[in-house]
Amino acid sequence: MKTITISLIAISLFLFSCGNVTNEKFPEQTKPVTHEEHQHNDELTDIVLNHGEKWKVDAHMMTHIRNMENDVNTLEAKSANDYAALAKKLKSSIELLTSNCTMKGQAHDELHKWLLPFIDLSEEFSASKTEQAFAANFQIFNASFTTFNTYFE
Repeated sequence: MKTITISLIAISLFLFSCGNVTNEKFPEQTKPVTHEEHQHNDELTDIVLNHGEKWKVDAHMMTHIRNMENDVNTLEAKSANDYAALAKKLKSSIELLTSNCTMKGQAHDELHKWLLPFIDLSEEFSASKTEQAFAANFQIFNASFTTFNTYFE
């Protein structure tokens, strides 16, 4: 139940932040994004390519994603504390990523198909209590970044 509550809060923050773009930063946006225009299914479908090409992710958003990938790839876990430190870093990077969401259109929607399960995975990882639980959840991160790199650049 706690994981579901945390997931709902994270998704709500992400949805709110994506619609929280001001006209000052992006003058081409003439009206705020409404819920009808910015929908997210709980049942995510498979990510698709952009006519056979990878989707472009905004550079400032890509920075946070690459930081997370680097944190995962360079982890030299020797204890549950090492994994817990990674979990904190990932949470911080996810918060930065979601608060700086400026993408629109199908690229944005496809990114959500990757990001929302990644957020759930991160929360499960953070909730781990033992080194074995951390290690089991950690292995899934590599597959997640492989998927990201297949569909996004």
